[in-house]
Amino acid sequence: MPLDHYVTLGRSGLRVSPFALGAMTFGEDPGGAGCSVEESEKILQTYLDAGGNFVDTANFYTNGHSEKILGDFFAARPGLRSHVVLASKFFGNMHPGDPNGGGAGRGSIIAQLEESLRRLRTDHLDLYWLHNWDRHTPIEETLRTLDDLVRAGKIRYVGFSNTPAWVTAQAQTTALLRGWTPLVALQVEYSLLARTVEGELAPFALDQGIALTPWSPLKNGFLSGKYRRDTSVTDSARTAFVGGPSDEEYAVIDVVASIASALETTSAAVSLAWLRARPGTVVPIVGARRLEHLTGNLAGLDVTLSAADLARLDEVSAPALDYPAPMHGAQRAMLQFAGTTVDGEPSTVYPPLLQSDVRY
Repeated sequence: MPLDHYVTLGRSGLRVSPFALGAMTFGEDPGGAGCSVEESEKILQTYLDAGGNFVDTANFYTNGHSEKILGDFFAARPGLRSHVVLASKFFGNMHPGDPNGGGAGRGSIIAQLEESLRRLRTDHLDLYWLHNWDRHTPIEETLRTLDDLVRAGKIRYVGFSNTPAWVTAQAQTTALLRGWTPLVALQVEYSLLARTVEGELAPFALDQGIALTPWSPLKNGFLSGKYRRDTSVTDSARTAFVGGPSDEEYAVIDVVASIASALETTSAAVSLAWLRARPGTVVPIVGARRLEHLTGNLAGLDVTLSAADLARLDEVSAPALDYPAPMHGAQRAMLQFAGTTVDGEPSTVYPPLLQSDVRY
């Protein structure tokens, strides 16, 4: 499946590549954790040459340098910007000492967008994400501001990232009832090693026709293939920041490696292929600090997992979901269907009914 086999992003008219390119690592300011301008441009050009059209960044990634690299790249190639779906985020405060410099209030959203547009050297964003939940601002204020920006032509579509399910549901319902711009996508942590999104947000997105764009689809590189029980990892900077996999995570890593070996591909490709096979529209965000990272990740488009492989991965990575999710499985069917099969879902009889058929 090439990058130019596009998918529609949620209930919208926006067509995007099956993998988005994450630009969080573009730029070396601050801390040196990212990559140089030259390497960033190589990564971006390779992605675009392969048919990719969906690039994701945020206002505070590498202290604004990520947005500037993207802006300079497109400005040097007239006409290219109009063929790329460019997304950025607001929330992060880049003005120390100013309580209104970030967050999701009306003034701060407008100011953050103007700064992003300046760095990106464009007059609009195709997708604008709320990067995190601002519990100090009414969600109605955030939504109305975003709708005003859509009507003004400054942004085209709206998405949320890292927000609680109840806030997301409240926001979508409010937008729909008031005729404001609804959400078309949710950017969430999602991978074989991070599946708790399946408790609330993923079912909500599936029900509402909202796309999921998973960040960290390889879980800090744990699913890249370089982490093995019997080998040491040389990426000391990352290891120092996030630590190493736990025994439970290694159990998943081992199965991924086994399937990758059988398919003669990489663990990263298997992990990304698993995400692509999830219900609904799922568009993983792949990042890279070196060009070979990107090309390795794109191999995930060439892998189709069998039903047996998917079942193995589902089983070994099954998450422990918070209440009330445990009430919605076999116990719910037992209580609701009383031994019948409904929509292909079988059930057993609730034990007390086996003792008597008395009805009070």
